[in-house]
Amino acid sequence: MPALPPRPHLPFFVYGTLRPGEVNHDLFLRGRTLREEPARLTGAVLYDGPGYPYAVEEPGGVVAGELVTARPETYPRLLAELDRLEEYTPGDPRNLYERVAREVTTAAAGPALAWVYVAAPPVAARLRARGRLVEGGDWLARR
Repeated sequence: MPALPPRPHLPFFVYGTLRPGEVNHDLFLRGRTLREEPARLTGAVLYDGPGYPYAVEEPGGVVAGELVTARPETYPRLLAELDRLEEYTPGDPRNLYERVAREVTTAAAGPALAWVYVAAPPVAARLRARGRLVEGGDWLARR
């Protein structure tokens, strides 16, 4: 899937520990968002990591999550904090995740461009070889 051109202040598509009710939601997002709405990312599947998931880009897959729109005044700091949480540094070959702009779909508003943290290529290769797929692509339904 080709990368879409980034735009300033994109919303975030969250699919794991940042979803409502999960451990990092309150730590990072509470009080800093304008909207959080259910959404789907197509072209990816979900793998179980050590306590958190990885979205791996793969045609035909679907990942469930939320589209989170940050308050404008919190956006720069939130972006930096989420990059740190996901251990993402632009261009670093040691990244576990890459932050990419992808189209996600919400029931209410349809398609939207959002930042998504997907497994970096070496991590994705390891997961495809010996990872545990989250059936149905929904981290919250795994229990």
